[in-house]
Amino acid sequence: MKHLLARLRTAFSKPAPEPARQQEHQQTQHQQHEPQSDAAEDEVLINAYCTVWDLPALDFPHTLAGRRDLSDPELAPHLSGFVGYVLGRGDGQMTRNRYHAMRHIQRVQQHLSLGIAPAQLDAFAGWAQRANAIAFLKDGSIRDPQGRILLDANGAEPDDQAALPYPQQAWQRKQRSEQALAQRGFTPAASLPPLISEPELRMRAPDEIAARAFALLTVAVRAESLNGGEPLTPEQLFQRLPAAQAALTPNEREFMATARPSEEAIAKFGWRYEAAYLLEWALGLVDTLPFPDAICDVPLTSRTLLQAGDLQGALHAARMRPDSEILDALDQHYRLHWIVRQAQVQQQPAPAGLSADVLMERHHALNWLVRFEGNDWDDVDTPT
Repeated sequence: MKHLLARLRTAFSKPAPEPARQQEHQQTQHQQHEPQSDAAEDEVLINAYCTVWDLPALDFPHTLAGRRDLSDPELAPHLSGFVGYVLGRGDGQMTRNRYHAMRHIQRVQQHLSLGIAPAQLDAFAGWAQRANAIAFLKDGSIRDPQGRILLDANGAEPDDQAALPYPQQAWQRKQRSEQALAQRGFTPAASLPPLISEPELRMRAPDEIAARAFALLTVAVRAESLNGGEPLTPEQLFQRLPAAQAALTPNEREFMATARPSEEAIAKFGWRYEAAYLLEWALGLVDTLPFPDAICDVPLTSRTLLQAGDLQGALHAARMRPDSEILDALDQHYRLHWIVRQAQVQQQPAPAGLSADVLMERHHALNWLVRFEGNDWDDVDTPT
């Protein structure tokens, strides 16, 4: 940290470059339009983008020019603009550093604008590490907690030592996953990053999870009945699974309302048993989450929710699993999904002992549970 002051002084030795395109100009203005009037002239103005939900105390002298979290309706569009800023630097080509900076921004929970005296910059660096924050400076650069350049305003190559921050729990989980998978003979790329961890997490509520499980089971049963040539009507299914109807997504409603869906749609929704089972496991309604080498126990998946009957019955029986268990499952499935996709890129079958479809459904459900990118079910992505 001894070079932090020198790095940040360099940041203000030249003005931010003039953006070349009007769209970039608007994005840059959006990023730099922060409350600044409370910062003294001899202070460094830093915008800190933190992914942790509970911020550590600001235990150093500073001027707080602004602070907001996701309850502020303006923060989400601001972060979307920040992602656009990141993607618009330089030649606009996606790089590893740019990709992971984008992912950090998508996990941001808190945004602070701080005026900090030069003598307090080392203290800020320690705080930023604990807050899992990256910094945006007036020169247009994005920096890690130690002040090293992650992304230059011109899109120049970053500092070789720059590193996006991750909470310690995330690094530890990544290491455990790699060790556990190695024992099974699977070796995901060591370069794959850590994922979301406990300090950053806002898990879906049990009632939302249970309702989603009912909806998934309903579309899966309908798909199976259509595939078997003895279709069950939506009315029949809603009579047996009344909690499902209100929880259906737009895509699910369309599938349920279509008398003769395409074979592709039937196959797609038939796999939702796997996602439903994953959510039942998260709720503690089933005991184990087997390794993703075979399909789930479909009769058990169906019986679990049918016996619960409705949302209140499911919630009464539920014993929500600890966040750490769900995050462990996400981390391992993410790395296994990467292995399967690498095989697909090379036009090879999935490695023995892995089911690509099971992994896809579970990864989708896990990303939804942890609010990946803040998306609703139909829009959940599973990048690896």
